[in-house]
Amino acid sequence: MKKIQMVDLKGQYNQIKDAVDASVLEVLDSTAYINGPKVHEFQKNLEQYLGVKHVIPCANGTDALQIAMMGLGLKPGDEVITADFTFAATVEVIALLQLTPVLVDVNETTFNIDIEAIKKAITPKTKAIVPVHLFGLCANMEAIMEIAEEHDLYVIEDNAQGIGANYTYSDGKKAKSGTIGHVASTSFFPSKNLGCYGDGGAIFTNDDDLAHTIRGIVNHGMYERYHHDVVGVNSRLDSVQAAILDIKLKQLNTYNKRRQDAARAYNKAFKDQEHIVIPIGRDVCSGICDTCDCHVFHQYTLRILNGTRDGLVKHLNENGIPCGVYYPIPLHLQKAYKDSRYNEADFPVTNQLAKEVISLPMHTELDDDQIEFITTTVISFVNA
Repeated sequence: MKKIQMVDLKGQYNQIKDAVDASVLEVLDSTAYINGPKVHEFQKNLEQYLGVKHVIPCANGTDALQIAMMGLGLKPGDEVITADFTFAATVEVIALLQLTPVLVDVNETTFNIDIEAIKKAITPKTKAIVPVHLFGLCANMEAIMEIAEEHDLYVIEDNAQGIGANYTYSDGKKAKSGTIGHVASTSFFPSKNLGCYGDGGAIFTNDDDLAHTIRGIVNHGMYERYHHDVVGVNSRLDSVQAAILDIKLKQLNTYNKRRQDAARAYNKAFKDQEHIVIPIGRDVCSGICDTCDCHVFHQYTLRILNGTRDGLVKHLNENGIPCGVYYPIPLHLQKAYKDSRYNEADFPVTNQLAKEVISLPMHTELDDDQIEFITTTVISFVNA
């Protein structure tokens, strides 16, 4: 059995090496390193894949989220509601723009932002909601958009972990994650489902005026060279990374299917274990079925219910199995984001998840032998 890795970037690269190498060499030969033809080609192909009018590439996922908020014209003191159980970048950019982050609890089944918690958090100062498609599972966008319309709020999708997932509305209509809110951001960090070999990100929107504003923001506020019409930043996706991403975009559906297949194998092994809660799809989904495409498994995350999570982490590492705990400290307890407004009683799910979650290896190169070894090692320890 080959060595188990949390993310097997080398194995994935070997499958597309010839195409990637040729595309990168084409960029080097052209010397069009910034805003070159490869960037525009990738942008158009991603727009077509997502079914969205505008993709604006940028330097990384954190920039993408910040620029999306800048484009909406949010002002210092405006309140932005987001999930307590997520990576810090989501709330980091809110604070950097001197907006007021309002953290709320998540749903214990999906790990995504809780709808009732959103409703309770809305005040006259609320201007936006940032749902995170955590671990690759679409948040409940239909309900979130209804709340936003009722209260005249913006919705900014944090799609860093969810690219390629399909959201299914109650009437059966589908849309790609990141194309439902007013604007969305994503990351092309190497470990993402669609990752480059450095750093990169993008903003998505169907709003023509907002897209125009954002295109200026990413380039120092310029629409014409040396004419600065808005306050901007320097955040551009370089041509080498775009060339790599365009090759990998053609494989994204295959990559996500491989992740879903691995998740089904994990689920089958763990489904009858009383101390283990497996991840599921939407609230109404009993598992990852053959037609389920709402979850693309950026992470495969279990809950360990018998208090042995930390011991399991140690045991897996001792047996050559990498794993991760995403996220061990809720954002409302982080030193940078503590606020006297928060009440511990408002975060029961997040506080519990922080003690129970563990993410197992998940990538496109996992094989049956690896999954069998991982699952038997987990089960034997949890039931010991």
